[in-house]
Amino acid sequence: MNFPKVYRLRQNFDRTLVQDIPGAVKAELKKLSLEKRVKPGQRVALTAGSRGVANIAVILKAAVEHLKSLGTQPFIFPAMGSHGGATAEGQTALLAHYNVTEAFTGVPVLSSMEAVEIGKTGDGVPVYIDKNASQADWIIVVNRIKPHTKFKAPIESGLMKMMAIGMGKQKGAEYYHKAALHFTFPKIIVDAGREVLKKAPVLCGIGTVENGYDETAKIAALNPNEIESREKELLELAKKMMPRLPFNEIDLLIVDEMGKDISGTGIDPNVTGRNRDLIGVFPHPTNVKRLFVRDLTDHSNGNATGIGLADLTTQRLVDKINYQSMYMNVITGISIEKAAVPMHFETDQEAIKVGLGSVGLTPPEKSKIVRIKNTLLVDEVEVSEFYGEELKKRSDLEILEGPKPMAFDRQGNLLPLIIHGSARKGDF
Repeated sequence: MNFPKVYRLRQNFDRTLVQDIPGAVKAELKKLSLEKRVKPGQRVALTAGSRGVANIAVILKAAVEHLKSLGTQPFIFPAMGSHGGATAEGQTALLAHYNVTEAFTGVPVLSSMEAVEIGKTGDGVPVYIDKNASQADWIIVVNRIKPHTKFKAPIESGLMKMMAIGMGKQKGAEYYHKAALHFTFPKIIVDAGREVLKKAPVLCGIGTVENGYDETAKIAALNPNEIESREKELLELAKKMMPRLPFNEIDLLIVDEMGKDISGTGIDPNVTGRNRDLIGVFPHPTNVKRLFVRDLTDHSNGNATGIGLADLTTQRLVDKINYQSMYMNVITGISIEKAAVPMHFETDQEAIKVGLGSVGLTPPEKSKIVRIKNTLLVDEVEVSEFYGEELKKRSDLEILEGPKPMAFDRQGNLLPLIIHGSARKGDF
């Protein structure tokens, strides 16, 4: 089979960027005049999620330093539902991957799967929060605000979801996902979030928005009474800034890596257009005929949730799967379809041949191929030469090199897609 030649492209997205992360966090918190509410010696719990939020360790450390300056005793707790295998040890280890540790932040990470009920929504749905957080004097909710992978609504993934599902641990997360089949996800998240704001001692929220390069573009500290309304505004900003594929009609999309640090579904449907869920699917302009995922990130700890969205994968990815962790995640999320392991092959060449051979009568050398590192980093991509004429008309696309043959190693696997100008700035 003759593979098409490929161009290396750079997409140009809005690169609004927070230059001084610690300074921005402290400035935002200072605006809230927290010293008027907190007292020296009080314990303040800060949430830490399982997603790969840019600069999360630095953000938490800066918040901790501000709280210490007020004389309080902060601590961090995992707020990630069932992730990390739904164990306290697993969730601590997951946070350590993001450098969210006592050594870096300067405060303890108190991990427990115990949750306590603090109330019920108007529909009678019990609302749970982490036991350690429930015993604190105050709680600060920290999370990235972004489009959800299951549904579209004014409130999707962010502070309200963190209060409803993340803080509810495995017990709350499982119940909310089941209840969503009856009451809808948007309603469950908002209703449970409101109950947490009403019954729990929420001091404030810290929301972040990321640009199309997986960098922190905005940090906003919010008083409890403005979390819901401001999150709607920040979600609109996140949707405008989120990364996208360069073309909508694609025969074969090659994704070098998937993972829980990339997206809740491993491969973000907001980028690929691939969404499959019991509660339904949302419309998306991108049409991918075949999706091939090559590998799993180390930060996923074997959790390949979302692999069921792919058509093809590799044996090396399958060998890395921790089925206990993945099954716990998808069972809790009522998303068992996302754990379905697709056809898998020893080499990339084999998978690509099957993918291109199953898209109709289009000759492989004239197929429409897009290759990305992952669904967070799509500013530098490879595309097949079929798109050559369209490239000339697109001012937002810069040709870096090509067209040139697809490059494989001796084993028949694609050479690494090295991203030169957009790697996330570290948390260290």
